[in-house]
Amino acid sequence: MKKQKQISESLQLGIILALSGGFMDAYSYVCRGKVFANAQTGNILLCGVNLSEGNWQLALKYLCPILAFVLGLALTNMVQLHRKDKKVIHWRQITILFEAAVLLLVGFLPQSLNLLANSITSFACGIQVESFRKINGNVAATTMCIGNLRSATNAICEFLYTKEKKAALRGILYFTIICFFVIGAILGNVSVRLLQEKAIIISTLFLLIGFIMMFFYKEENIAMD
Repeated sequence: MKKQKQISESLQLGIILALSGGFMDAYSYVCRGKVFANAQTGNILLCGVNLSEGNWQLALKYLCPILAFVLGLALTNMVQLHRKDKKVIHWRQITILFEAAVLLLVGFLPQSLNLLANSITSFACGIQVESFRKINGNVAATTMCIGNLRSATNAICEFLYTKEKKAALRGILYFTIICFFVIGAILGNVSVRLLQEKAIIISTLFLLIGFIMMFFYKEENIAMD
């Protein structure tokens, strides 16, 4: 049976989530001690570098967000398995609302609790990256760019070779998500200058918009979801 289109895979929601993803990464890096919320490759690298130099406290600064990100992935999987067949509310609506709630908490944590703030933010990113993995049927991420950049480049090369319009549209889709991630990062940097720690509340608002969108365009609980 053909899988019906889900609002969670729509470009509109993907744009909202990419804005939030870029915002979170800029916020954690600029406002919370140069730690990445989404780019765990960067955190893993910096953790390894500091371990090699015996900087245990700095290594912990990067290790905790990595572990929190993994916890976010695991929690999302558990919610999906538990709520998959429930009809009242879709499991993705639960995860996006929970993500918004934990990010709201981050906005009220002082600089002295940056380790906790970054861990919570990375936890939220893990929830988002595991909950929303496709856009218009294409595997895509709204919290990081490397995979999207690779897919966009492949699609454009395919278009140049085959002249197939679908390949060009895939490339445009991926570049669109990347552009809105960058816009989210710009908004995050500007917002931190104006609002300091509370800037992350704007990312919460993006997620709430996504949550509401999933009510207007009903997200179905279906077997292949």
